Amino acid sequence: MSGERANDSGFNPLLMAAMVVVGVVAFIALWALVALGPQLSSGNDGGGHSLSKAAPGFAGIVDLLERSGAHVELRRHVGPGPASTDEPLLILTPTHQTKPAEIEELLNQRGRRALVVLPKWQTMTIPGQAKKPGWVGQGFPVIPDTALLPESQFGKVRIRAPQARAQTVPANVAGRPFAAYLPDNAQTVDGDGIIPLIAGANGGAVLAMAKERDFYILADPDLIDNFAFASRDKARAGAMLVDAVGEDADTDSVAFDLTLNGFGGGRSLLRFAFVPPFIGITLCLIAAGLLALWQAWVRFGPALKPARAIPISKEALIANSADLVRQARRELDGADAYVASQRLAIARRLHAPAGLDSEATDAWIDRRLKRGGDLFSAIARRLPFARNRHEFLEGAQALHDIRKELLRDG
Repeated sequence: MSGERANDSGFNPLLMAAMVVVGVVAFIALWALVALGPQLSSGNDGGGHSLSKAAPGFAGIVDLLERSGAHVELRRHVGPGPASTDEPLLILTPTHQTKPAEIEELLNQRGRRALVVLPKWQTMTIPGQAKKPGWVGQGFPVIPDTALLPESQFGKVRIRAPQARAQTVPANVAGRPFAAYLPDNAQTVDGDGIIPLIAGANGGAVLAMAKERDFYILADPDLIDNFAFASRDKARAGAMLVDAVGEDADTDSVAFDLTLNGFGGGRSLLRFAFVPPFIGITLCLIAAGLLALWQAWVRFGPALKPARAIPISKEALIANSADLVRQARRELDGADAYVASQRLAIARRLHAPAGLDSEATDAWIDRRLKRGGDLFSAIARRLPFARNRHEFLEGAQALHDIRKELLRDG
């Protein structure tokens, strides 16, 4: 036999501790990813936003503006930028499912200048057709709902896609002439609350401006999205369009919004728990939980000794003796002893004369009882002849009542 001793425990304590630690860390990491997942996502999902490298996305114009030396920001939050800097031109890229109230919330920030690029393409990924991650397999144009643009900022705007061939139209925005390359059936907008800046085919405007504030509408996204980067001239024209709008809005920087596309901007207690300044409270709670686990794991103080099965006391001795008598079925044999104990207790407490025998003592006790009740002597003679437990308990209770009446105790 080997000298190793067998482990009597069914579980390894170190293994169980490691499982608990891994479970706690995995639980915290899961909720952190749920809260911060949109902000940590690469966004290359084939959608129509500034992180997408697919055809309807705007990653191309973002990269081109950065290479040209412009300050470009990708915003994952709703609030305005730092107060020390000028508000940039905010480019909104809503989807067909975006609500007008969400756009209005972004536009209502004080000092905000914005360009709203209307959605056009509904895309889908067909298994086996997408050659690279983030590419789309198929897309088809869908005119967005007229109610997408909030009336409080642009008035009643109608969105159309008139039948027209692709063409190049001259444009002049903020004194900067350039050529705008319109795709087939380019989307246009018209309304009483906007001013056309670049005319579209068959009426309407491809680029328009609100009459009251520095809010702009680009009706067709194909002028600046990744579709425009099919040629050098279209890409240059898209960059010049964004630069001209920024010049007209008197701003030197550009910010692409990502909150309308589901990347950040979520306001929830779960997200606040993992961002400053509440991350400190979260770390304190995590530390408190780890300390609680450590306290539960480590035993403080000496080990508790197991208690005695039979406590040491008069009450325990009496209870054990009574239990033995009950198990032996010898309750009736204790009648004489019980009568004697009651007689002696009453005689001592009431100071009976010395030298009296049992009968004389019983008679002395009877003279102190109220008339009309049971006599102590009668019960004392009857109790030893009890035939069952019921009669024995009845007589014993009667003697106990006499004792309580004379001695005024419990």
